[in-house]
Amino acid sequence: MKNQHPGLFDDLPESADEIICGVDEAGRGPLAGPVFAAAVILDVSRPIVGLRDSKKLTEAKRDLLAPLIKAQALAWAIAEASEEEIDKLNILQASMLAMRRAVEALKTVPTLALIDGNRCPVMKIQSIAVIGGDDKVDAISAASILAKTARDAALVALHAKYPHYCFDQHKGYGTALHLERLREHGASPVHRRSFAPVREVLELHALRNGVVVETVKVVQTVQTAQTMDLLPAGGFA
Repeated sequence: MKNQHPGLFDDLPESADEIICGVDEAGRGPLAGPVFAAAVILDVSRPIVGLRDSKKLTEAKRDLLAPLIKAQALAWAIAEASEEEIDKLNILQASMLAMRRAVEALKTVPTLALIDGNRCPVMKIQSIAVIGGDDKVDAISAASILAKTARDAALVALHAKYPHYCFDQHKGYGTALHLERLREHGASPVHRRSFAPVREVLELHALRNGVVVETVKVVQTVQTAQTMDLLPAGGFA
């Protein structure tokens, strides 16, 4: 396996017996949609030019590289953790779950997983956390690209279901447009309710609904009293 940046991470295992997969996630920060993860075992005899951190590539470049990775890798897999799992577990643990699912879904069983970041999911195989690995190790870069393109595609699909939120434009991130639509329309079923901006909107809408209900009750009481004043003695028309 090629190390993109010699000197930055030179202690990668070199054993020919090792089957190494790179693992990365996409979508920890957004306010809506699942978190995705990918695992990739590259074929050293078929190098892929241009691999790097998906965040440093244009969308067009990612879309070109993703099918190439799928065609030339020895094995690859993409997995996710749902919005419900994110809210139940927290986003960190949901990301770990998605990464473990991706590794376990590989058709070729790896002996070592290189995980982007500073933490590793609990798995049956050995794993090593590589800070900044998505721009240091080709296999992690490839996983980063697959996770990112898969999540972007999922958010475009969610846009067709919930067009008011413009998921196809911001991919669920907390942009000004997204926050504006979130405040206007409230939270959709795919919004992460444990995230502060979504939770605040839910609380605000609940408060507004409560005020509306109480206001209606007051108006109805006043109208009833006014009607009773117009009725003859005994209360019957």
